[in-house]
Amino acid sequence: MSTLFSELDRYLTIRRSLGYDLRTTARILQRFIAFAGQQGADSITTDLFLRWQVAFGHANRQTWSARLGMVRIFAQWLHGIDPKHEVPPRSLIPRRYRRSRPYIYSEDEIRRIIEAAEELPSINGIRALTYATLFGLIAVTGLRVSEAVSLDDSDVDLETGVLRIRRGKLGKARLVPVSKSALAHLVTYTEERNRLLGSRPQSFFVSDQATRPSDCSARYNFACVCQKIGLRAPQKFNRHGRGPRIHDLRHTFAARTIVNWYRMGLDPGREMIKLSTYLGHLKPEHTYWYIEAVPELLELASHRVSASLSQEVRS
Repeated sequence: MSTLFSELDRYLTIRRSLGYDLRTTARILQRFIAFAGQQGADSITTDLFLRWQVAFGHANRQTWSARLGMVRIFAQWLHGIDPKHEVPPRSLIPRRYRRSRPYIYSEDEIRRIIEAAEELPSINGIRALTYATLFGLIAVTGLRVSEAVSLDDSDVDLETGVLRIRRGKLGKARLVPVSKSALAHLVTYTEERNRLLGSRPQSFFVSDQATRPSDCSARYNFACVCQKIGLRAPQKFNRHGRGPRIHDLRHTFAARTIVNWYRMGLDPGREMIKLSTYLGHLKPEHTYWYIEAVPELLELASHRVSASLSQEVRS
């Protein structure tokens, strides 16, 4: 059993040295190997994975397909060292990728989320300060939660109001300018954070323990806030429950931006490449998806097309 944990540490160290962010992968694989130890298993097999799936708890097919992928890559690593390790087949859990319809927050809901975050219990006040600022920043920039918590203090230029995203999705870097009002909040956060810590940390966002918060802790605190304001049902044993996600703040930012284009009479086709670049999408069509996913946008787009066709007929 200690051999599996030792190999996992080596595996994670090597992949991290190549630039991979493996926080979620590490957490999942540690739980998998801990289960293997409980079962008395010293090697990975397909049967072991299936038994772990039953014991782990409920999740949708897409989540389990992602977990299978994490285990498969690690199993391939181990198989290269010792053939006794079996690589579970990819077909064990076929992945049917289907994007969830985004939840679009109202301005009042976002305000209540931030206000509730400001009241999170905290040892020294940093938890409430951090998550209120973090949720607000994601809401006004559309950053991915992993991008926001990965910001170093040096990545936030308080003079120019520009955030440097060093490793976005698939390692893509970009610069993200923020509004003057958002910048003012970031300046206030920095000053209060440094005062409470008594020093300037390496990471921009910090926890009560002065460490970088993980994306998992961000989601947990967001779930707590949503339960408090009624967006999610209360749960026992610190469970997240189901309901609007922190990632939906990103969706809301994108959808509201596009809605404003239509209302201002701007051409979405010309503006879309700007938003796609700002959000760090690999392809503009990933941004166009919002028009189909958000009913209000689809209606606005339909009106725009209808008006354009009517004008062509009259001319």
